[in-house]
Amino acid sequence: MTVPYLPLNRITALHAEEIHAAIDRVVDAGWYLKGEATRQFEQQYADYIGTKHCICVANGLDALTLILRAYIEKGVLHEDDEIIVPANTYIATILSITENRLVPVLVEPRIDTFQIDDSLIEQAITPRIKAVMIVHLYGRCAYTERIARICANHNLLLLEDNAQAHGSVCDVVSPRRKTGSIGHAAAHSFYPGKNLGALGDAGAVTTNDDELAATICSLANYGSSRKYVFDYVGRNSRIDEIQAAVLSVKLKYLDADNARRRQIAAYYIDHLKNPVITVPHYSMDNVWHIFPVLCERRDALQQYLNDRGVGTMIHYPIPPHHQQCYSQWQHLSFPITERIHAQELSLPCHQAMTTEEVDYVISCLNDFQ
Repeated sequence: MTVPYLPLNRITALHAEEIHAAIDRVVDAGWYLKGEATRQFEQQYADYIGTKHCICVANGLDALTLILRAYIEKGVLHEDDEIIVPANTYIATILSITENRLVPVLVEPRIDTFQIDDSLIEQAITPRIKAVMIVHLYGRCAYTERIARICANHNLLLLEDNAQAHGSVCDVVSPRRKTGSIGHAAAHSFYPGKNLGALGDAGAVTTNDDELAATICSLANYGSSRKYVFDYVGRNSRIDEIQAAVLSVKLKYLDADNARRRQIAAYYIDHLKNPVITVPHYSMDNVWHIFPVLCERRDALQQYLNDRGVGTMIHYPIPPHHQQCYSQWQHLSFPITERIHAQELSLPCHQAMTTEEVDYVISCLNDFQ
């Protein structure tokens, strides 16, 4: 049997008729940017997340970058201010900080959740810390009440990188809220491989802050608040109408798709019985964008699975502080982050996966020695 890691054609095929019809409507309408499809999806996604505003942009990195840039324009953040961020995250989270001439302060994760360790945040706070950027990595909610108290006590912004957790619900706030509506602002990526994925690049910012939303809208449109009037030195960052239309179709099925991912994750956890492979703890706030296991012989395990037709990925092989682009951090030591990056292997886990495929992957894993 061959089990691909993430067959996007199969995922798209689940709703192919509606997707093709949505694309045809955009093509026939003759309006391809900043039109009705974009306005419709922005309203739908804001309603889904539970925020007043959704501003669609070109990609998830732009969403992160524009949030910080807007706070700089508002005078809330200033050059060389520091942002607490998890040490184990995709590089985009950190790129958004340094692009704005802000300073990332890296904090270790917990090995059992892969999320930022809230017990280490307060000791990382300096007079220049102005925000905590949590990352709902792999689809699991990173928010805790302790993080909220720290931000409140120190008057810090709470920002969310929600690129991997569309549809995750935070159970520790009352009433229950979706990730992307918990902090002051949140960035979302609709990269094709995400739980809510477009057919190309796309992203969004969600927030309840009217002024912040207006500033981001302007910054993403060349800095313009109205045609040919430029308030900021902005950029061109916008979703196209086809991507917005596709996302409107897929949003209708997101909760059901996430439920299937949870079902597969629970099945993995219940049936993987190999002592050399560590499976994650199950959590209902996890939408399982990625199903990560840890193995000291990760590379051998990946090759073993590849030889048996099972596709896998590594998220991520090199931690940010060991990347050449941040060579000034090469001397830093984050043992838990480094262990995760040395041992993590992502198994197939998506809504188009069959039970037979899941059973085959489990069989292979349990036979690994």
